[in-house]
Amino acid sequence: MSETHYRNLERMYSAAPINRLLGPSLEVRDREATITHPVREDHCHSGQALHGSMYFKCLDDACFFAANSVVEDVFVLTADFHIRLLRPVLATADYVRAEGRIVSESARVLVCEGVLYDDKGAEVARGSGSFMRSRVALTAVPGYGPAAP
Repeated sequence: MSETHYRNLERMYSAAPINRLLGPSLEVRDREATITHPVREDHCHSGQALHGSMYFKCLDDACFFAANSVVEDVFVLTADFHIRLLRPVLATADYVRAEGRIVSESARVLVCEGVLYDDKGAEVARGSGSFMRSRVALTAVPGYGPAAP
């Protein structure tokens, strides 16, 4: 795959309304992706730890973009995703980092695994899911394409 495709995916991610709101960043490589997500108080539950929905989002996003790194024509879709929460991330953490990678690939399904780490490098969650090609052309997705001048 091409570096241009990876950068286009990163721009697409940044352009998504949810990501403009939450503030994560993405780095895409061949068959891998990394999400770095800030931990903010408004992302936490009343127990002063990061809400599980944020664990899910980070892991699903990292795996999704690992899968889409090898699909240059269409947007992929999450078919299923499973998560195992291992330990809390306290509200005092600066960020979490999700690493996703493709572990199996067929003509129809890409299977990915991800690990979520806290800002000290401790593993806090694991996730795995399957992803399928959609019929939506990547060129039709807002943000995918060359950077604006």
